[in-house]
Amino acid sequence: MELKSLVEPVVALAEDAGRAILKVYSTDFEVQSKDDESPLTQADLASHRWIDAGLRSLTPDLPIISEESGLPTFAERSQWQRYWLIDPLDGTKEFVNRNDEFTVNIALIDNHRPVLGVVHVPVFNKTYVGCEGVGAQRRDGNADPQPIRVAPASGSPARVVGSRSHRGASLDAYLENMGDYDMVPMGSSLKFCVVAEGGADLYPRLGPTSEWDTAAAQAVVEQAGGSVVTLDGKPMKYNAKEDILNPHFFVMGATDRNWLALLSDSE
Repeated sequence: MELKSLVEPVVALAEDAGRAILKVYSTDFEVQSKDDESPLTQADLASHRWIDAGLRSLTPDLPIISEESGLPTFAERSQWQRYWLIDPLDGTKEFVNRNDEFTVNIALIDNHRPVLGVVHVPVFNKTYVGCEGVGAQRRDGNADPQPIRVAPASGSPARVVGSRSHRGASLDAYLENMGDYDMVPMGSSLKFCVVAEGGADLYPRLGPTSEWDTAAAQAVVEQAGGSVVTLDGKPMKYNAKEDILNPHFFVMGATDRNWLALLSDSE
């Protein structure tokens, strides 16, 4: 199936999942803890069921990895060239804290790379799309899709987005080397999308994430002219190892500064 033809049905799936999430968001929902002590709500599960069923109908031959389903063994998934990678509710802590900064993430991985990504922001009825052959776009409600691009040059001071829930000494040390900067804390994969549409220059992630947290938004950033690289400067890859944890990475928009060079001073 041609990539371009998947965009509209996947956007519709993400929006439907977002509506299922908002039904729970408007209630006095319960919060459980998963084995890794991260939070889980009925909204995560409702979104997972909706997306899982929709993708199985849309592309019956493609496997699916979701944060809310078991992870297949590497022996099995290493045989896959193409598969869906989803986070039904990215930013569950933001959901629980009711700060509205949570997303639905659906990505198509092909040969270790995200070639299609949809990031839907339910509360704001906003959707970001990145697709090879299509480019990157933002959709606000029912308005026509608008092309987005990373900023052509970095701001002065530099504009940085960072995690609202996960901030550590490594990031603080890095930022000290940057000089003047404005730091905006933000939840979920929204941080990628702000870089993709030119609202920030950099998102340095020097803490743990999983592949389903980043894949869809990486597609958006890359199709908007930005990059998502590990600390050795190489593009972040998927399904290339036993575990599903990402290495530390940088999401970069404008390339007029060597953001990675500041790392050596902070280590």
